Amino acid sequence: MRLSKLFFQTLREVPADADVRSHQLMLRAGLVRQVAAGIFDFLPLGLRVKHKIEQILREEMDAIDGQEVSLPVVQPAELWQRTGRWQAIGDDLARLQDRNGRDLVLGMTHEEVITEMAAGVINSYRQLPQMLYQIQTKFRDEPRPRGGLIRVREFTMKDAYSFHSDFADLDAYYPDVYQAYFNIFRRAGLQVIAVESDTGMMGGTMAHEFMALTPIGEDTLLLCDACHYAANRQIATFVKEAAPAEEVLALEEVETPHVNTIAALADFLGVPESRTAKAIFLVAEVDGGAGKSREQFVFVVMRGDMELNETKLTNAIAARRVRPATIEEIKAIGAQAGYGSPVGIDRGQVLLVVDDLIPRSSNLVAGANREGWHYKNVNYGRDYAADRVLDIAAAAEGHGCPVCGEPLRSVRGVEVGNIFKLGTKYSAAMDALYLDEKGESHPLVMGCYGIGSGRLIASVIENSNDENGIIWPVTIAPYHVHLVSLATPKQPEIVAKVEEVYAVLQAAGIEVLYDDRDERAGVKFNDADLLGLPLRLTMGKRGVENGIVELKKRRTGEGSELALDGVVAGVQAALDAERARIAETLLPEQMG
Repeated sequence: MRLSKLFFQTLREVPADADVRSHQLMLRAGLVRQVAAGIFDFLPLGLRVKHKIEQILREEMDAIDGQEVSLPVVQPAELWQRTGRWQAIGDDLARLQDRNGRDLVLGMTHEEVITEMAAGVINSYRQLPQMLYQIQTKFRDEPRPRGGLIRVREFTMKDAYSFHSDFADLDAYYPDVYQAYFNIFRRAGLQVIAVESDTGMMGGTMAHEFMALTPIGEDTLLLCDACHYAANRQIATFVKEAAPAEEVLALEEVETPHVNTIAALADFLGVPESRTAKAIFLVAEVDGGAGKSREQFVFVVMRGDMELNETKLTNAIAARRVRPATIEEIKAIGAQAGYGSPVGIDRGQVLLVVDDLIPRSSNLVAGANREGWHYKNVNYGRDYAADRVLDIAAAAEGHGCPVCGEPLRSVRGVEVGNIFKLGTKYSAAMDALYLDEKGESHPLVMGCYGIGSGRLIASVIENSNDENGIIWPVTIAPYHVHLVSLATPKQPEIVAKVEEVYAVLQAAGIEVLYDDRDERAGVKFNDADLLGLPLRLTMGKRGVENGIVELKKRRTGEGSELALDGVVAGVQAALDAERARIAETLLPEQMG
């Protein structure tokens, strides 16, 4: 491709609204353009990268017996109503109507449609297992798109769905997908870790997220370097150290003027935060029956040195979502914001949930439910009892690993893929059944597996760049070679030699981006570094006259000279070395 003909434009300045490195570089290198918040155009260079990633996706899915299908973006609401997700998902799901007033959705995921498809085709155990996948547009009305392609509203996803006769068959297949995902990311030049994760709105019995470690990541991960435990903070557990056993003391009221935070309370009384109890007031949206929801006041009690994990709580009480309670709602149950405790409140409409560390911690300081006063020596069991005792505390750096007890390490990551054991959640709701050997009917057992191609591109750039621009892995680079001509129009014999090299490289099947523009050398070199193709070939008057071409590797900055009559062999050798480096990372993974 001649750069003079390419539909693109490089930017010298960093766009003001681009706050992460990958977003800045994708705009500056002319890979994408932003149309609206979370909605992007792909320009020719960006689309070439996207297509290469999608080809890797296809190859790895085909290798584990996947078959490609195509499902509609616009879907009838009835399908989502049958599974309950029409009611359960909030504003993230884009709803619309056709001209006849029929409710439709823009697919943010395709479980309902694929399950309906399977129900119409699979009817016997002899047809199982099956793996179907697509690479399709999705739309999720994200309230806060950010980071360029890291979090968007419209995106392309490879979503795959497997169908099995029982859970044992799903369990046996799941590691194959797990390995295929590592292959995909490593072939794309991205190192990831797999962590246990929350099943979220997808449901199911097990899930793993594949995380690219980066400071810009939205997810907090807890890792153990000793035993390799790894989990998203949403579900991570840890060793909770109970307070030493002690005699239960009498309840005592103490004046605490203007002390309405745990930190201030601990400082005022001269006690550690672990000797206090924290009150958290929430309102949860829960199932109200008949497809409707209702609100439930939830009073949470945590030890003062612990933080609430809302995901754990939401899952444990089967809530669709939770929100902070208002001052009026708090007063209605007889509690006082900033001085709250479960002692003496009106329990009539309250779900009282305590963290499982509370019953093992004696003589805590808690609110007295009136401003400026707290209780000393509040004890679970004597002074109050909960409706639910649960592990709802958030793991943090330094907490003990739940497997080996060693300190956990906290890092940030971007989720670039996820896999779920869905079970029968969707098949049971949509009558996707099969007959076994005895002629008995059972719901299909399902798994689902997703990767967003745009987010993967952004994550690769985020982890592979320098101060000059992108550094593309050879496997997904838009072109393999950036051929830079320093010849001027007044040097027709040099121009002819560059054209000859361009032609022989193309004839050898090497993807070449040829900078034939009438620009200064500095502009061309800056653009070459910004675009970040694996190899740069430079040809000028002096080199051509000496029978050489200058080669530079973008990843290492290493330079060398190739003989003009050996340029194809030299380029092929350099590209093969880059491919071999990536191939060395394709190692078997043990599922944690």
